[in-house]
Amino acid sequence: MLLKINPDNPEARKINQAVEVLETGGIIIYPTDTVYGIGCDIFNNKAVERICKIRGLDPERAMLSFMCKDISQASEYTKPIDNHIFRLLKKHLPGPFTFVLEANNQVPKLFKNKKKTVGIRVPDNTICQTLLEALGRPILTTSLKSDDEILEYFNDPQDIHDDFKKIVDMVIDGGIGGNTPSTLIDCTKAEPEVIRQGAGVISLD
Repeated sequence: MLLKINPDNPEARKINQAVEVLETGGIIIYPTDTVYGIGCDIFNNKAVERICKIRGLDPERAMLSFMCKDISQASEYTKPIDNHIFRLLKKHLPGPFTFVLEANNQVPKLFKNKKKTVGIRVPDNTICQTLLEALGRPILTTSLKSDDEILEYFNDPQDIHDDFKKIVDMVIDGGIGGNTPSTLIDCTKAEPEVIRQGAGVISLD
C-alpha cells in the first residue's frame, strides 16, 4: 500500500493508518530527515526479524537504530547519559545524527548485539515525529539501501513502492528523500568519535 502524507502537515487519519500497521506487527517504509527508512515496532520480534531478513542483517551483529521522539524517550532505552554526552545530544537533536549509546535492560533481547549498544535517532522530520508521537514508543529503523551503484539509497517513493510492495505492508510517500545517511557518532568510549560522516556536521567540543 502506498500512502501519500503531507510532509509539512501530516493528516491525522493517515498517520493513524500507519500506526495501526505498526501496532499489528507490520513493516513500513517511511521518510526521515536523511534517507527513507524501513521500520517496525521495536517490541514485535517477528517484524524485526522480517526487516533483518529483507536487509540481510544479523540482529546480533547489526547496528539497528531506534527512531525516538526526543532525548527523554531515547534515555528510557540507554544507560544513564553523562552530562557531556547529554549536552552533545541536546545541541544536535533533532537532526541527521545517530548516537551509539550503551543499551539498558529495556531494549528487547533481540537487539542485544555483542557490544550491548543501541543507535539512537531523533529525526527532524514532521512525518517521523508525528508517527512517533502517535505510536508512543520508538520505531526500529534501518536505512533503505539500493543496489544502484550511482544512487546508494532509494529516494523516490513511487520506485520504492514498485520494488517493495510485496515485501512490506505500507510505503509512506512523503516526497523525494535524501541520498546521504545520518552521521554516526560512537558515544560508548571515553571520548565521542565520528565513525561515519553523513548528512550532519557535528562539533565534538
